[in-house]
Amino acid sequence: QVRLVESGGGLVQPGGSLRLSCAHSESIFSINHMGWYRQAPGKERVLVAVITSTGTTTYADSVKGRFTISRDNAKNAVYLQMNSLKPEDTAVYYCNVRGSITSSSYPVNYWGQGTQVTVSS
Repeated sequence: QVRLVESGGGLVQPGGSLRLSCAHSESIFSINHMGWYRQAPGKERVLVAVITSTGTTTYADSVKGRFTISRDNAKNAVYLQMNSLKPEDTAVYYCNVRGSITSSSYPVNYWGQGTQVTVSS
């Protein structure tokens, strides 16, 4: 069973920075993409950023120029560097990995447990 472990959330003042980390516990045979989603209270979970196996990145318009997604294949990890944080960035952030655990299995979405990010003065 693939398990995603997130870290790095917390409370930060507006304009501050945080770095989220996510590592998957077991080897995944083939990864389509890795990414971060967030869910604010009373709202749906939405995409923040995603990085493909070839390194192509996509960002939500609301975070472009402030957030950077990266990955370390050797460590089975994906990161989200968040700068110039705003109160509207407050949400639970979820790590997502879409991949196949064997050569014959279909891709599946794996999710972390979520980490709270609060931006407040």
